[in-house]
Amino acid sequence: MKRLFLKALAVTVAAAALASAHAQTKTIKFANQNAKGHPIVRGMEKFAELVEARSGGKLRVNVFPGGVLGSDQANLSALQGGTLEMASMNSGIFASLVKDFAIYDFPFLFANSREADTVVDGSFGKGLHAKLEERGIVGLAYYELGFRNITNSKRPIQKVEDLAGLKLRVIPNPINIDWVSALGANPTPLPFPELYAALEQKAVDGQENPVATINGAKFYEVQQHLVLTNHQYNPQSVVVGKKFWDGLSADEKKILQEAADESARYQREQARASVTSTLESLKKHGMQVTELPPAEVAKMRERMKPVIAKHSVSVGEATVSSMMAELDNLRK
Repeated sequence: MKRLFLKALAVTVAAAALASAHAQTKTIKFANQNAKGHPIVRGMEKFAELVEARSGGKLRVNVFPGGVLGSDQANLSALQGGTLEMASMNSGIFASLVKDFAIYDFPFLFANSREADTVVDGSFGKGLHAKLEERGIVGLAYYELGFRNITNSKRPIQKVEDLAGLKLRVIPNPINIDWVSALGANPTPLPFPELYAALEQKAVDGQENPVATINGAKFYEVQQHLVLTNHQYNPQSVVVGKKFWDGLSADEKKILQEAADESARYQREQARASVTSTLESLKKHGMQVTELPPAEVAKMRERMKPVIAKHSVSVGEATVSSMMAELDNLRK
């Protein structure tokens, strides 16, 4: 009888310990708009691996790609409300909370990836993330979506004038609407999860995104023409809802921060290494790829200048001056 009692007690203690362990495990939902296999999602998966390993399984990260948890704006509200723990989204989207972030959507801001890395990883990028905290968001690191290019189903784009009249989907914010208008095209703001259907149904003629996104979303099925413009570079902020963040211990915060930094380096390497092979894949799927001549790129830049001047006022002269000073130093 005593042996049976001790055995039952041991089972009870083990069950209680298991229940306690489960109770202590924190689950993190990590959302993004891109399809599984996209370099952003691979970065998120790397983050999940690092966090689980370094926390001994006490922090578990579930990655939700493809917009399954809603649009970026829905994710933003959920982060602030505490119903979503993490997301990665275009940094420019945060301009709805902190106007300074609109600078990341300035056309032709960065000449290359090195300039982008130096700015976002340095005091400028960290300073912008710090401004999100009073709006209920904590910025950990920057992934990259990369340099954006234009696709359409109507015609090849060989000069700026070829864009005239095209209905182009844009990220729903003022600067993107303005620069598309400046090129003579018709901007159509749409959340990303709605884009494929809009292209398929010819509600819009085209869109603009980095090649990895064009490939991952299978836009080649509904778009025939791709022109390499590299007109805009998108950093992607890796963010945590402050309500969730404030409930973490110092050790847990350290694990998330270090995993975000490490996965950001990994993610950018993945994104950059895949550009050439992704372009080849798009061609194999039937896309006609053209490149704007230097004279046409110069014309495009010229048309963007009034847009940049207009939005420099709303972003704030101090933020614009700080960014330009950093870029000037790099270019010297």
